[in-house]
Amino acid sequence: MYVERAILDQFNSVSSIYAVSALVGPRQGGKTTFLRELVKGKNAAYLMFDDPDIKGLFDEDIKKFESQYLEGHDFAVLDEVQYGKDAGGKLKYLADKGRRIWITSSSQVILAKDVLSWLVGRVTILRLYPFSLPEFMRAKNQKEAAQPVMRRLIWEHAVYGGYPKVVTTDGPDMKKTILRDLYELMVLKDVAKTFSIDDIGSLERFARYLSHSMGNVLVYGKAASDMGLSFQTVKKYLDAMERSYLICRVEPFFTNKLKEVTKQSKVYFVDTGLRNAIANDFPSDLEERGKLFENYVFTELLKLGLKVKYWQKKSRAEVDFIVEKNDSPVPLEVKLSPRAAKIERSLRSFIEAYKPKMAIVVSYDGVPAETSLNGCRVVFTDVPGLAGLLGSGEK
Repeated sequence: MYVERAILDQFNSVSSIYAVSALVGPRQGGKTTFLRELVKGKNAAYLMFDDPDIKGLFDEDIKKFESQYLEGHDFAVLDEVQYGKDAGGKLKYLADKGRRIWITSSSQVILAKDVLSWLVGRVTILRLYPFSLPEFMRAKNQKEAAQPVMRRLIWEHAVYGGYPKVVTTDGPDMKKTILRDLYELMVLKDVAKTFSIDDIGSLERFARYLSHSMGNVLVYGKAASDMGLSFQTVKKYLDAMERSYLICRVEPFFTNKLKEVTKQSKVYFVDTGLRNAIANDFPSDLEERGKLFENYVFTELLKLGLKVKYWQKKSRAEVDFIVEKNDSPVPLEVKLSPRAAKIERSLRSFIEAYKPKMAIVVSYDGVPAETSLNGCRVVFTDVPGLAGLLGSGEK
């Protein structure tokens, strides 16, 4: 079953302007399904770089590749093109020859300078993540839901994540099996192979370590000591996992270096289902699971295309997330069950310091309310309400 993606209109708009359209995101996040749906009925070549013949000719001679696979087609899809040799220069050659190219990649390697520097002015980059909550509900044929049903849907989405194959598979055991198989594939192929990591055991132990500390400030030296790894190995593993769309580091928001945390990042998982598979932790409810729900809200912000930061004063006052809207910071607090329309101390501290136009408290219970503080509109909402407040590509 094909589920329409929120990115559709944006992709159609920019792909008509640029010679090269790059669709990047996690492995099995739906990139191939999305593009295969778009090329139906079109004169397009769809080329998988997992095929050794296709990759071999691309690596050997780009002109032969062009003649063999692209001639006679209006455009071509190069799936997982990061496996090709010297991809940047070869894509530039094809673009300058007037070829229209759509490329996919499950690794940010394709976004490295040695590739993008060749494609300045020729490429647009879009990211496709696992299903957002609206896409998840479409996959479930659920247009509207009463509060108890919505809580159950959010629980399932948070526990098993948004990978399309997981969402459309029935039964918790099969969902868990798919997630564990996907994690193993990502570790072996996207992380270890792409970034030349030989010690798979220590990489997997480090992934489990992160799964139990999601949403916390990561102190590299402590992580290295806890895991018996070198400081440089920790940095290498983090970089490889982030560039393979397994995790995402969230940097601090600050303007006052003396009073606010300025350097240490937090780590969240791009998909909470994958995190739960790594931790072997699939809770039967979200009560007492504040960090998991916080990570889940982060994934929804990520899928809205927002740049997310966190805020923390050295006095320990902290706001979970800060996003930008209309060039103004929007503080966002995550609560399982917030007190009715109560602005807590840390959020109050940020509002007083930065005077934002809007602040948001998002909760699992999601009781709508609104109040104000010092001219700041403070909105209490649920997860479905985030898109309306912060903007999205949803229809």
